[in-house]
Amino acid sequence: MQVVEYRGWKNNLLLTNGDVELVATLDVGPRVISFRLPGGFNVMKNYDAMMGGTGEAEWQIRGGHRFWLAPEDLTRTYFPDNRPVKYEAIGPHAVKIVPPPETEYGVQKEMHLKLGSTGTKVDVTLKVTNIGQAATELAPWGPTVMAPGGVEILPLPPKSPHPGHPKKAKSPADFAPNQELILWPYFDFTDTRWTFGSRFAFLRQDVNKGPTKIGLAHRMGWVGYLNSHTLFVKRFDYREGAVYPDLGTRYQTFSNEDMLEMETVGELVTLQPGQSAELNESWQLYGNVPEVRTEADVDKYILPLLAK
Repeated sequence: MQVVEYRGWKNNLLLTNGDVELVATLDVGPRVISFRLPGGFNVMKNYDAMMGGTGEAEWQIRGGHRFWLAPEDLTRTYFPDNRPVKYEAIGPHAVKIVPPPETEYGVQKEMHLKLGSTGTKVDVTLKVTNIGQAATELAPWGPTVMAPGGVEILPLPPKSPHPGHPKKAKSPADFAPNQELILWPYFDFTDTRWTFGSRFAFLRQDVNKGPTKIGLAHRMGWVGYLNSHTLFVKRFDYREGAVYPDLGTRYQTFSNEDMLEMETVGELVTLQPGQSAELNESWQLYGNVPEVRTEADVDKYILPLLAK
């Protein structure tokens, strides 16, 4: 754990255990701006024109992993995270990053990052506390902006055959839906970036195409993004009975000509003054992964890695 320069910022926190390298900005944030294997490819998008800036009046996307609040609006969600942050070591490879309070909306955010002593796994916790005088409804939201040129892999729930007749059904659930797919207004079924298979969906980032977005309840526990033979895997849970924003989306994904965004969304809760909510996920990187174009490729190249 050391403070280093990164792309125009003088103060950034480098976390490494020899197997993986993570850089979090300290002059702005909280934000993870780089995640890579040692000497390897940064899987996160960096917006060149926004590197090294600080103190801007308006919110900057910059790239990397950020901390937002859902449901999305044009005020609280886009609060400018352009001020210096403080950090505190909470373990050998663990840190708590704390920005100034967002007094306008009565919230205090924290980003916790923890590397294992070996391997590429990083545990990420986004914590928000109501420091205001009144109750507030929100969900912690963790968008990760990925570098262009890759393909996202979304596992789908397992299929089961239609009973064919009510007498053959084991329960009413045999006739009930078990998947949720939420579409944003600019989603288009004819968009060639998307492939919906029987067991996986794929979204290819394309530098020539504009916005697309879907949301999923997503009980499968993981999503992946393969770019330049480096696989980024994001893992997270799903709690049955919980209320998630945007018609029940635990996971959302967005892409445009610049990048692809992998977005976990926490439970929608009403926080009384002093109460907190958390969003937890983990990341891993795998190198030298062959290209993936089909479900058979996922079976051959991706699933064996995850099984380890």
